[in-house]
Amino acid sequence: MALAALLCCADAFAQSRYQVGVCDWMILKRQKLGAFDLAHQMGCDGIEVDMGGLGQRDAFDNKLRDPQEAAHFKNVADSLGIAVGAIAMSGFYAQDLTQKATYMELVDDCFNTMDCMGGATVAFLPLGGCGNDWTTDKAKRREVVKRLHDIGEAALQRGKRVGIDTPLDAKGNLKLLKEIKSPGIAIFYKLQTIIEHGWDVPADLRRLGASNICAIHASNTDGVWLRNDSLVDMPAIKQALDQMGWSGWLFVERSRDTTMVRNVKLNYSANVYYLKSIFNANPVSEVVLDSVGRPTDYVQTIIKRSQKATDELGITWTPRGQNVLNIISNRYFELNDIYAERDSLKATDKKLAEAQCDARLYRSHFAFDGALSRYLQPKDIEKVKDVMTFNVVKVTYDAQLDMIPTLTDEEKQQILIWLKEARELAIDAESSKKKHDVFGKYKGRINNYLSRRGYDLNKEREAWYERVKARGGKL
Repeated sequence: MALAALLCCADAFAQSRYQVGVCDWMILKRQKLGAFDLAHQMGCDGIEVDMGGLGQRDAFDNKLRDPQEAAHFKNVADSLGIAVGAIAMSGFYAQDLTQKATYMELVDDCFNTMDCMGGATVAFLPLGGCGNDWTTDKAKRREVVKRLHDIGEAALQRGKRVGIDTPLDAKGNLKLLKEIKSPGIAIFYKLQTIIEHGWDVPADLRRLGASNICAIHASNTDGVWLRNDSLVDMPAIKQALDQMGWSGWLFVERSRDTTMVRNVKLNYSANVYYLKSIFNANPVSEVVLDSVGRPTDYVQTIIKRSQKATDELGITWTPRGQNVLNIISNRYFELNDIYAERDSLKATDKKLAEAQCDARLYRSHFAFDGALSRYLQPKDIEKVKDVMTFNVVKVTYDAQLDMIPTLTDEEKQQILIWLKEARELAIDAESSKKKHDVFGKYKGRINNYLSRRGYDLNKEREAWYERVKARGGKL
């Protein structure tokens, strides 16, 4: 009991020590209410909310300046359990801090927004708009330092800290912070910067020190997901942060897979899930995977097969997706157990073996629907079943309509009813061959039905073949 208590405390500490979120502007939800729901679906602890566009204007395009709008945003965030971990002034990625006469008004607007959104204490200020020479141009560097000192002192008065994004390593950042002379300024650490320069991230983190890091953009440039990025040794990064005693927010800014860069939900869900798995912040799945005592290779094969369904739904790497994945995997395990028991009993009593198998399949069939309904809508449950039956319903239905364009609505409906009925039986079948056999029987039933309705299927099939051939396809 003592050990269990210690483990629970350790898990709770890990979850409070490291929090994982995404940048709202990078998930295409800059200052949009939908950012909170999307973050919730992706399993985030919170989001980094942007102040809005800046451009050549003197003020951010900040809708949260309106108290009613800000209150609405906060209510939505609170209802979903999504925190506002930081407020970003991403407009300074492109705008020069040293050329903005209204820079203190802009910062003050940011601080006010932080207060309205639940008291976030960290602001993000990139210095990219200052150009590439500000670190070496003495005059410009002095101006950057002066303005950052003013900003830092203002942050202290408001109980906040501004994290700057620089192109420097730990040595350069420590020198810069010493020049700024304000504890209100810290480093908003960015893995991408360190990796692009070829520097050692864990060593750089240790040299910079925990007290100088207020938050981390824990991603690389776009290319592949974090889990697949050979340039990011996330376990080593966590080890360094653990040893430093650092705690705080890890925000995913990029690391999108460029082969599907527009799939926002999948890209960021995958990266959030990976960060949480490394930093021990993943919630325990409600549905336990029934993998104990099963061969590891077999379990991995089933998980991979089941993931095709959660990929189709776009919920892989989310808490809901993990539960659905486990339900589908457990269903495959259960089918395997049912048929293994049947085969074992057949040697002594074949009739009893089949009867018991049918009874277990009946109970399992409806229990599967019930388990999925806790996490999915009926239309999504149908998608799961389609994936589990190789999408035969859609392929066959579309082929029938293409082969016989004159089908009536009544005939189309009847064909679809039978195909879905076949699918219900096929998901209980013990192998892919048996699943296709089920559909084969129903296809025969459909052909007999259409023949009775007066269709000459041989002629329809020949005409279909010619149409398909004419448009460059083949059957």
